[in-house]
This record gives sequence, C-alpha cells and structure tokens, in this order.
Amino acid sequence: MILQIYTDGACSGNPGPGGWGVVMLYGDKRRELSGFAPDTTNNRMELLAVIEALSAIKTPTPTEIYSDSKYIIDALTKGWLTSWQRNGWKTSAKQPVKNQDLWEQLIILNATHNPTYHWVKGHSTNPHNNRADELAVAEIKRNML
Repeated sequence: MILQIYTDGACSGNPGPGGWGVVMLYGDKRRELSGFAPDTTNNRMELLAVIEALSAIKTPTPTEIYSDSKYIIDALTKGWLTSWQRNGWKTSAKQPVKNQDLWEQLIILNATHNPTYHWVKGHSTNPHNNRADELAVAEIKRNML
C-alpha cells in the first residue's frame, strides 16, 4: 500500500501571515495536518507542508507526495536541489538559495522516506489538493482574528 500525501501552502501577502495544509491517505485512513506562521512566504509554507507531512510518518512507507508548487517539484525532479548543494547553496545565477534551512530539513527526510513527487494543478479538480489549500487558508484566518 502507498501513502499518498497532498500538500499546500498559502500566504496572505508575500511575505505575510501564512499557513500550510496536508492531507494524508493510506488505504481507508485519512489524516489532516495544518499549521501557521506569522511572517513568512508562500514558498516557505509550501516547503513546510511537505516537511511536516514527512515528519509525521512513523516508519518508512512507500510514499507519493502531490504538490501544486512548481518550486518544490522542479527543485526535486529537475536536479535543482542537487545543483544548489554542489554549488555551495548558490543558484545558477550565483545568488544564495532561498529557504536553505528548509531544503536541508527536506533532504534529511527524503533520505529516510524516499518519496516520489508529483505536480498537480492547484485550485483545480483534485479534491485532496483543494482540501490541503482549505486547511492552509483556514490556519491564516483562524490565527488572524
């Protein structure tokens, strides 16, 4: 059986208050996670959703992660992350990689869980991705009252 994880991040302003949401599906089991950060960026929330999801896995399990973040998917599937590390955490434009602290956490979690990553179109017809977005946005609203 494969654990399916749908993640999303949201920000009210960029930077601004942000939230992240996760939907985890394993057979007939479903788990939802979410969190808030008072001053962040959308990309940080996207990354944190994946990190929190992988951190919640107790034992290594075949895992597929679905995200609408091209930033995450391209970094992991097109070799950007490997290049950034090789280049001393510099982009191809010789600029510092943003969110290095979170990428370093994700590297460790990826080594443990070895997930497969998939891009999904955001705000579209995928109910699990839409629910992850709802969770992220709800965290912002709940914490901004």
